[in-house]
Formats: sequence, C-alpha cells, structure tokens
Amino acid sequence: MQKLVLPLLSAALLLAPLSFSTAQGAKPTAAVSKAAGDTYAVQPQLSTLGWVAKKVTGQHNGTVALKDGQLQVKGNQITGGTFTFDVAALKIEDVTNEGMNARLTTHLKSDDFFATEKFPTATFVISSLKTTKPDAAGNNAEVTGKLTIKGITQDIRFPAKVGVKDGVAAASGTATVDRTKFDIKFRSAAFFSDLGDKAIEDNFTLNFNVVAKKATRS
Repeated sequence: MQKLVLPLLSAALLLAPLSFSTAQGAKPTAAVSKAAGDTYAVQPQLSTLGWVAKKVTGQHNGTVALKDGQLQVKGNQITGGTFTFDVAALKIEDVTNEGMNARLTTHLKSDDFFATEKFPTATFVISSLKTTKPDAAGNNAEVTGKLTIKGITQDIRFPAKVGVKDGVAAASGTATVDRTKFDIKFRSAAFFSDLGDKAIEDNFTLNFNVVAKKATRS
C-alpha cells in the first residue's frame, strides 16, 4: 500500500474569505458537539480527498471521490458532519503507464488493501470540533471523529482550517492514518520481518478540502 493525501481543489479558494469565522488570535474554546443547527449539503464537485502512501523506495498518490455528506452549522461554527467516500473508485495519479496503473489500482482494491468488493465505501463522522489559535498553516480548529474503513471504526484527530460565510461552509486539512488499525497489513514491517526495501509505511496521509452549501428549505 502507499500513503494517502488529498489535493486541494479550486474550492480551497473559498477558505481564505471563510476563515474569518474563527478570529485570528482567538483563544481555544471547548469542543462543540453535534448540536442543533442548520444542515449544509456537501458539494462533491467542489470537494476533494487526496491520498499519499509511502514505501522504502518511493511513494504513490491519488484521489478518492466524495460520494455525499453534510455539515451541521450553528451560527458561524461547524458543529458536526458526516461523509461517505467512494473507495471502490479510488484513483492513482502518479503512475502514467496505463498497464502499471491498472495493476496497482486493482491491487489497492484487493483484500491486501481496501477490499472494495466487500467494502466499497469509507465513512467519517465528526465527533467534535474545537476552535484553536491559528497555526503557521492557517489551521484554526482541531477535529475529532470516527473513520470507518473495511468495516473497522477508529477515532482520529487532526488540525483543520474551517470557516462559514454567506451560506457556504468549508474545511481543509491533512490527517495521518495508521492503515494497520484497519486490518491493512500488507508489507508492514510491524507484522512481517525481512521485507527490506519492499516495506510499505504503516501511516498514510489524507488531504481533504470540503465545501458545503446551506440546504434550501422546501
């Protein structure tokens, strides 16, 4: 397997004006729960999830499509959210040879990795979002949630840049995930010895850029 990262799409442009909702220099606040508020529908065409997976001899990167999702917003704060990702349609972007790309893609979908025939989707549910002082990367929140891959759910936590403005909510950031916690152990040095330069790192990264719009009331 190889590490996962998410490229930032044009939707990232929205985050600059949106980030006003957490003021610069604001003091960290207690985590907010998935309380009542407005529902914002995630816009798959404006949202991206990229992955980067590394091994001893290099790395691979690609994307996973966001199928659907929603954010819960109260005032100018994101308070919760749910997302579903189409792992069965994952893509590899750095391998340009069609034959090699097809073989590697098939392998990533196999039982060695994501077993997409049995588990075609992955999900992420926000448990809490805590406002933080902006860091050098512009992250102004700490997100905690439950990630489900191959039917296995694990808690993860990561920094993010979030904002809400004029009926649009956006969030971007990078999460590091230990694949072995989701029963993806292929060529993991933690489970197999004498792998040499065939070892694949246990951690992969996911880069996300999510844009959601306030749902219209019927």
